Amino acid sequence: MLQQYTKEFNYNLQLAAPVMMGMIGHTLVALVDNIMVGQLGTAELAAVSLGNSFMFIAMSLGIGFSTAITPLVAEADGENNFANGKSAYKHGLFLCTSLGVVLFLLILLAKPLMYLMKQPDEVVELALPYLDLVAFSLIPLISFQALKQFSDGLSMTRYPMYATLVANVVNVILNYLLIFGKFGFPQMGIVGAAVGTLASRFIMTILLWGFLKRKEKSTAYVTKIEFFVLENKMIKKILALGFPSALQMFFEVAIFTAAIWLSGILGKNPQAANQIALNLSSMTFMVAMGLSVAAMVRVGNQKGLQQFSELRRIAISIFLLAFLIATVFALIFIVCNTLLPKIYLDVDDVQNLVDNNEVIAIAAKLLIIAALFQISDAIQVTVLGALRGLQDVKIPTFITFVAYWVVGFPISYYLGLYTEYKSSGIWIGLLAGLTTSALLLYFRFNKLTKNLIQNESSFV
Repeated sequence: MLQQYTKEFNYNLQLAAPVMMGMIGHTLVALVDNIMVGQLGTAELAAVSLGNSFMFIAMSLGIGFSTAITPLVAEADGENNFANGKSAYKHGLFLCTSLGVVLFLLILLAKPLMYLMKQPDEVVELALPYLDLVAFSLIPLISFQALKQFSDGLSMTRYPMYATLVANVVNVILNYLLIFGKFGFPQMGIVGAAVGTLASRFIMTILLWGFLKRKEKSTAYVTKIEFFVLENKMIKKILALGFPSALQMFFEVAIFTAAIWLSGILGKNPQAANQIALNLSSMTFMVAMGLSVAAMVRVGNQKGLQQFSELRRIAISIFLLAFLIATVFALIFIVCNTLLPKIYLDVDDVQNLVDNNEVIAIAAKLLIIAALFQISDAIQVTVLGALRGLQDVKIPTFITFVAYWVVGFPISYYLGLYTEYKSSGIWIGLLAGLTTSALLLYFRFNKLTKNLIQNESSFV
């Protein structure tokens, strides 16, 4: 019985591994950024956290919207329908690029909100110039996401990984040169980190397009495109899938962003600790995200073939694999909860010894809670990927809203600001939201696929 699921592990990992590597590589750069910035002080680390909190919201909308491209391309690939696949790519790229420009402008307009959020003044002053440059990088980033989602839909998951890894190397080098002013470069502090991020995102977009242009399977899709000749039917189809998908990701990312802001109300040290725990959790989450893409692609393929019993079996195999991997990460977080935060701070810095010790102590507690929600987070994101592969987005959007904002956020707010739990209370709310989401999304997938199989049997 179990073997019917475990026999899919190898192929699932082959498909998901490049996505995981690309995403982990991207998160590793964020880790290196945080480590470098952490050497400047806890205020600088908190400023990057605050600036990125605005970015996370915008990125969630852009990246969430771009996921509409993958199931459409995967279904067209399963049907061997080139025209539909190319149309999904062209319209998706146009809409994603346009959305990137809009989100960049919205962040610029939203900057004054920092002064109204009860954040430490020194943190806000450092965050504002950092945010200007990082916000502009949304345009190439979301264009890259359109290319990536198209590539994933064709099961060509390696090429986004290659582009991301090269861009990440450039990012790390530029950060080192510009944050600290090495080898004659100006010492720009956290603004230097923003310059590195901006440059790397343009590079990875250009690289991925170049890879796809040279590959036989994808070259006809990405060349000879009449970019501004658009069809209302495909635009409506992408919007119908993309808008709810954007909201799904927004609801989840927004509650983590709210955790950053709530932590800022508690002070710069809780905010810095929150950033450390969030960065480590994000890294393990990228593995689950890779499996989510595999679920989206494989379910989309099976939907195109109308093989619903296989679709369900393959999806459950991915859920099981995600559960097992998340359990391993949970054990690592529990065993190393006091060791991992020390990577981010200079523990020998006598001047900031008290602050650093407080940050490490808070982060260690948060990692215990993060260990618990590894499993919930992995299951909810892989089930969500399978539902996107089925092009089922409206009910899951409602589910994610209820889980994070009706269940999770009130718990975070109350326990974090009005009880002795403080930072730990904020993260208990995150755990509650993720667990609720995982359960409700799985119930939705279970009901939907059983109905499809029943209808398939009735038709036969």
